Amino acid sequence: MHHLRTTVTRLRPLTASQTAQSLSQDRLVAVKGGSRTFKPTRRLNTSVAAEPFLNGTSSNYVEEMYYAWLENPKNVHKSWDIFFCNANAGAPPGSAYQSPPPINGTSQGLASVQALVRAQPNVEKLVGDHLAVQTLIRAYQVRGHHIAKLDPLDISCVDFDDAPCTVGFQNVGFYGLAECDLDKVFRLPTTTFIGGNESALPLREIIRRLEMAYCQHIGVEFMFINDLEQCQWIRQKFETPGIMQFTLEERRTLLARMIRSTRFEEFLQRKWSSEKRFGLEGCESLIPALKTIIDKSSQSGVESVIMGMSHRGRLNVLANVIRKELEQIFCQFDSKLEAADEGSGDVKYHLGMYHRRMNRVSDKYITLSLMANPSHLEAVDPVVQGKTKAEQFYCGDTEGKRVMSILIHGDAAFAGQGIVYETFHLSDLPSYTTHGTIHVVVNNQIGFTTDPRMARSSPYPTDVARVVNAPIFHVNADDPEAVMYVCNIAAEWRNTFHKDVVVDLVCYRRNGHNEMDEPMFTQPLMYKQIKKQKGVLQKFAEKLITEGVMTAQEYEEITRYDKICEEAYNRSKDEKILHIKHWLDSPWPGLSRILKGRANMVSQRVCDWALGEYMAFGSLLKEGIHIRLSGQDVERGTFSHRHHVLHDQNVDKRVCIPMNYISPDQAPYTVCNSSLSEYGVLGFELGFAMASPNALVLWEAQFGDFHNTAQCIIDQFISSGQAKWVRQNGIVLLLPHGMEGMGPEHSSARPERFLQMCNDDPDVFPKLSEDFAMRQLYDCNWIVVNCSTPANYFHVLRRQILQPFRKPLIVFTPKSLLRHPEAKSSFEEMLPGTHFRRVIPDDSPAAVSPEKVKRVIFCTGKIYYELTRERKNRGMDDTIAIVRIEQLSPFPFDLLKAETDRYINADLVWCQEEHKNQGYYDYVKPRIRTTINRTRPVWYAGREPAAAPATGNKQTHLMELQRLLDTAFNLEAFSGKF
Repeated sequence: MHHLRTTVTRLRPLTASQTAQSLSQDRLVAVKGGSRTFKPTRRLNTSVAAEPFLNGTSSNYVEEMYYAWLENPKNVHKSWDIFFCNANAGAPPGSAYQSPPPINGTSQGLASVQALVRAQPNVEKLVGDHLAVQTLIRAYQVRGHHIAKLDPLDISCVDFDDAPCTVGFQNVGFYGLAECDLDKVFRLPTTTFIGGNESALPLREIIRRLEMAYCQHIGVEFMFINDLEQCQWIRQKFETPGIMQFTLEERRTLLARMIRSTRFEEFLQRKWSSEKRFGLEGCESLIPALKTIIDKSSQSGVESVIMGMSHRGRLNVLANVIRKELEQIFCQFDSKLEAADEGSGDVKYHLGMYHRRMNRVSDKYITLSLMANPSHLEAVDPVVQGKTKAEQFYCGDTEGKRVMSILIHGDAAFAGQGIVYETFHLSDLPSYTTHGTIHVVVNNQIGFTTDPRMARSSPYPTDVARVVNAPIFHVNADDPEAVMYVCNIAAEWRNTFHKDVVVDLVCYRRNGHNEMDEPMFTQPLMYKQIKKQKGVLQKFAEKLITEGVMTAQEYEEITRYDKICEEAYNRSKDEKILHIKHWLDSPWPGLSRILKGRANMVSQRVCDWALGEYMAFGSLLKEGIHIRLSGQDVERGTFSHRHHVLHDQNVDKRVCIPMNYISPDQAPYTVCNSSLSEYGVLGFELGFAMASPNALVLWEAQFGDFHNTAQCIIDQFISSGQAKWVRQNGIVLLLPHGMEGMGPEHSSARPERFLQMCNDDPDVFPKLSEDFAMRQLYDCNWIVVNCSTPANYFHVLRRQILQPFRKPLIVFTPKSLLRHPEAKSSFEEMLPGTHFRRVIPDDSPAAVSPEKVKRVIFCTGKIYYELTRERKNRGMDDTIAIVRIEQLSPFPFDLLKAETDRYINADLVWCQEEHKNQGYYDYVKPRIRTTINRTRPVWYAGREPAAAPATGNKQTHLMELQRLLDTAFNLEAFSGKF
């Protein structure tokens, strides 16, 4: 579904009173701020009263008197001041002039006043027409970006208001002008540069030049800036006729950079078509944009540039901006690459680099640093600023002339993550300022799968920058020359004023969120257009060839970057002896396949995780329980498993939510993709859950790791809310969790943090009773579960709303188990009489003869399936029992006691896939020891302690997994140890 309304955008002019107010503000700034002073073109006798000149005076003299008044009302006689003020305020003809009180207390002669009234309407028309032209010019300066051709897809514009279109030659009547005025010459105000060396232009030419300056492929937002000098600087850069010109060499360099940017992505796609790389396709002009900023800054004396960015286009930036060796980048795609000894490693599109090289444009050395980033896309922003401030401090750069920062953002994160706003507000604080940051927004016009209409309330994602008076340059990213121009201006702005500036690259995302993702599910109309979209390199090359900048043969000769990539690829294979393996699954080919799969499961009376959730929600809705599910991409599901909102593949915004059509008297189901803000959205959903105990409110993190940025809400409100305010809350947190080789940013939901905040005592075995399980739930501060079956997930969701009190529920949800062939449940496990199982005992042959069992492995979550597979492969089904703890807190002391009493001769092992200092071990071990009255040891099988939650290398991940499985099944591993 396309993201914004396809409507004609309007440009609403300022009213006469607004114009007068704005002009007064301009004069005020000029007086206060030491800004540029505007002088009349010739010296006037400005002390002369208005009366003698209104009857028969020349229009040129009145016009110049008017401009003298604009500079400063005190420049003219009081009568002129009154006249111009009234005319500006829209006084009707014949009433603008008011004679000032005479000094001697007598009035003017009647004949003089009558002559004045007769002459006044012509003069007022003259002033009124000039005011109208100024209003027109100012309207373009303020709102010209509303109708600029910014969207390369050309399928929509930002919808600002519903006013009729009031710009263009056919709408001059809106300003009080007539069509016959189009060829009339008007004096240009000093607040515009469209005249160049000319002080007056015909209205027709004024409009044409305004259209060229503000309504083409560049849209400029700057008139909110309250510094007149800065506004004039920007006007000059965009309004001066013919200013956007490039030399032949500059255009050929730009083309070469576009070739590198485009061919790099094409090469990766050919070599690693099934690997995630978060390519730059659709915004290839980012590379020349960054290089232009760096070139211009280097020419201005900058010696070090520190950059931060998220994952999209990161590999391309490393290769073609930082100039990291290509073979080193290609090595990152090798699954057998060993992580560095001093760290766990991370996925390739999170890594950073530091490099010093010669800048060929400035002939100066420059140091480029791209900082490593987490998947909390904007979390790197203040980190970059801190490093920049430190480098400035240590080299004595008190004005930011030698060290600067560049931040590259995504549109959804820029609007959705509060740290962006907080970082902006550091920009001018004395102890934190870095003297101006250049922000570049890769505006894909979509989040992961979230439509901007669901992701922000402002027209542009960049509106947050207005709070610090940062100019915002929107540019169509399919016009590389326009991109190059605004980046030059952004670098000049930063060097001139040492304040923040934003470049908004309005582009698109040719593939899904990653190369494995299918975007047609949720944005069919947008992606139908994208498939037809000609690449920006092809369009730019064709333009240069048509204009005679180069021939087609010359273009073919400079596209040798493919050969460079191929040679680097061969070197990486020779040096590292790589064997590339494609270990990621292919994307699902279509939505109908998913729905058909669900129908097949229903016919077989089994369900997977998504269908189990669907059935839990559906049953509660039928019982009158309102359900609200919120979070990033929850409608489809981050892992393309949920699909609770179906999108018409041919009609924009036409959707169906099947769960709202279960029963005529059901409760409503609300499922909504959220803004890219964990902190803000989780707080919002918490408040929503407080409003009614009869609603099941769930917030799902895109990955479980992402609750980090909502930690304040979790610590201050959810874990301790009842203890502090005696206020119950039943909010549910769904946190995708699991170690699957996806790196430290997409693995762990940090269960250790939640378990550490649980309020049950590990050293006290509770008094058992018939209502023990329910009493435990009532006494705890929250419930923490890690379900291994769809049926158990079904039951825990239903229990959450059907129990007679409310407690927060933390669910560590799976990723690989969403489609695991063994992670399915029979309908029989969800019929009346079944319930949530806090502990699932072993059901293998070992359970038949428990006295013969040599080892009991306790575990939770998806590691169970890896343990059962390994047990079968080793032929140990009758000697090792595997027990699943599904509810971790409150801890099921009663059921664990039954299991440990049953396997009286077995040693006890806790097995987890997480590192030893993370996960569940520190929480579970003392509680198991209390259960058995400390009569037996509880051994550990899992990963060694580590600072990061996971490795970013697939081969290392598999080696670690096999090592922990070997430990868990080696019956001699703990022999003689205590």
